[in-house]
Amino acid sequence: MESAKPSVDLVRSLTDEHVLRALMRHRRLTRAELAVEIGISKPTAGESVRRLTELGLVADTGERTPGGRGRGRVGSYYALAPTVGVALAVTIAPEGVAAECVDVYADTVARAARPIDRPAQPRQVSSALRAAAAEAGAAAGQPARLAVVGAVDPVDRATGRLVHLPDAPFLVGELDPVAVLAPHVEGPVVVDNDVNWAALAERDSVGAEQLRDFAYLYLGDGLGCAIVNDGQVRRGRTGLTGEIAHVVTAGPGGRAVRFIELFEELGLRLNGSTAIDTGRLLASSAATQETIGTAVSGVVAAVIALADPQEVVVGGSWGPALIDSIRAATALMPRQVSVRPAELTSEPVLAGVRAEALRRLRASVTASSRWERTADRPT
Repeated sequence: MESAKPSVDLVRSLTDEHVLRALMRHRRLTRAELAVEIGISKPTAGESVRRLTELGLVADTGERTPGGRGRGRVGSYYALAPTVGVALAVTIAPEGVAAECVDVYADTVARAARPIDRPAQPRQVSSALRAAAAEAGAAAGQPARLAVVGAVDPVDRATGRLVHLPDAPFLVGELDPVAVLAPHVEGPVVVDNDVNWAALAERDSVGAEQLRDFAYLYLGDGLGCAIVNDGQVRRGRTGLTGEIAHVVTAGPGGRAVRFIELFEELGLRLNGSTAIDTGRLLASSAATQETIGTAVSGVVAAVIALADPQEVVVGGSWGPALIDSIRAATALMPRQVSVRPAELTSEPVLAGVRAEALRRLRASVTASSRWERTADRPT
């Protein structure tokens, strides 16, 4: 039995997607160059460029190849239209709200930031989020197709709202970034916890095939953990997987204590807050740091028992600095895995958010060629 041949519409759709992705990689190409890059005929490349130009996704740049005198015909350079849009990449952190507009070439074309107080109130964070998004969007001069948000607090998986948990060091109350950003973007608003984004950025920095099952411990002014299994973050029923602050571990003198309470007992919290004082912790005695390392090893033991990771990655403002104490304590555990500091140390949360915003933006642009073609087809 003969296999069914793909329809003409399907072939055209796939060709158009290949053309769009080639222009995302190379920024500008002639029709002849597109044909070579994709492996199609020049007439097919020309027809695809014509269709995409009519849809407003591709534009003639006005630049021409030299041509003439044995160089062949003059060719026109084509690029993605300036109006294909950008993605909004947002981080909500104790130091403030930052919003970036990223284009399809992975360039940051606009950025805005707003400070916030600590502990933060939802009304103030909403105002800062709204102002930063509006400023970045206006500076970009293009519509934001979508937004991706990384936030320091737990995120409800179903709604994208930030959830206030006991002893949370940052936001007092709940915040709805989806509702706040909806007027500033044309499409979806995706919200996730900052540690999850940092873990995905670590995965990509090492290589997705090499790092598929690991736990990412964030040890800074707050405490968090991301569980990555088969290359994907596991979020749980409500999105609260990895909230390790209340894991029971070993405290001073071997007493059982909730992880977050350890730092209060050691006098390492910021005044008037449950946030950990990183400066004071890093300046603490060797004995204190050994106690913290032991407590972290108890958290690691719980993570190993429940998630069975390939390795444990330690990030955050003070976690990597105490890696020797943590390793010494975890070496006494019955089940051993590699424990190492994070390789990506420069803005890992923003790196993860930006990468996802870029991925979704490119997918949105390529998909729009199918949507618009379908919408124009007579019923």
